[in-house]
Amino acid sequence: MTVTGHGHGHEQGHGHRQDRGHKQDHGHGHGHGHGDIDWAVMAPVLEQNAEVTAPVYREVAAWLRDVRTVHGGGAAERGDDPALIVDAGSGPGVVSCLLAEAFPASRVIAADPEEALLARAAARATRLGLADRVGTHRAELPGGLGELAPADLIWAARSVHHVGDQVAALTALAERLAPGGVLAVLEGGLAPRSLPRDFGVGRPGLQARLDAANEEWFARMRADLPGAKETTEHWPALLTAAGLRHVATRSFLLDLPAPLDDAARAHVVATFERYREFAAAPDSTAGLAPDDLAALDRLLDPQDEESLHRRADLYLLTAHTVHVATAR
Repeated sequence: MTVTGHGHGHEQGHGHRQDRGHKQDHGHGHGHGHGDIDWAVMAPVLEQNAEVTAPVYREVAAWLRDVRTVHGGGAAERGDDPALIVDAGSGPGVVSCLLAEAFPASRVIAADPEEALLARAAARATRLGLADRVGTHRAELPGGLGELAPADLIWAARSVHHVGDQVAALTALAERLAPGGVLAVLEGGLAPRSLPRDFGVGRPGLQARLDAANEEWFARMRADLPGAKETTEHWPALLTAAGLRHVATRSFLLDLPAPLDDAARAHVVATFERYREFAAAPDSTAGLAPDDLAALDRLLDPQDEESLHRRADLYLLTAHTVHVATAR
């Protein structure tokens, strides 16, 4: 299971693979079929993406505490911190450390297949004084989690959709839960918006057309995964099919108005660079018109007064959806 770097609703979220996303992400990418990526080089970008989204992750962690108290079993119902949290597809460990801060009595394991990213996670934990509670585990996901003790909370942000059989992936994660344990899956949400509908370059509505191009890329990515199965992405039903009891779904808004700070601006630029990479790929079916490609080039040109690097009207608005289920 892998995730990506800069992307939109599919890939923008977890500071790792967003966003592979991605994946998420990423992404936000660190995704399936990108084994030639130098993760030591990509890691700072992934970290920055996750740090920009940190307010959302802090809100999620507070909500997960409430969900565990209401729906968990044993220690969870008493409000105790989970003994073991696994960040499945952790990337450079930004969210792993945020979870450790939110649950100060918990042990957190950042699990990822990439050594370079795990090294960054360990360094971040040390820098934040969390090294005694945040560890790393190198493993392909989700199967590699079998070497760990059963977890009381597993966090999987935009990683499940990088496995061909998503029900099998969720089932494998569910099997790694302790009795009464919680699986939190970040999938879906709303694509980001960063520009007015008409921002003075090219035809109005560019971001809607970029969304469509990204959807085409995502569909091809899914179809090319080993063992790919078409799945209706009704995540509560998928969690139930994996043997869990779906208990809650909630969306979290990231609303950063203009003017953006340097980190958020860099995040938006990276997202648009990813769009441009998709459009330029030899196998691209994005179908962006020449004028849209020209508009993208202007937006990414630091010397252009209308570029993302210089615009005063640049903002970041998006939503991240988390589905939570408990072991029966």
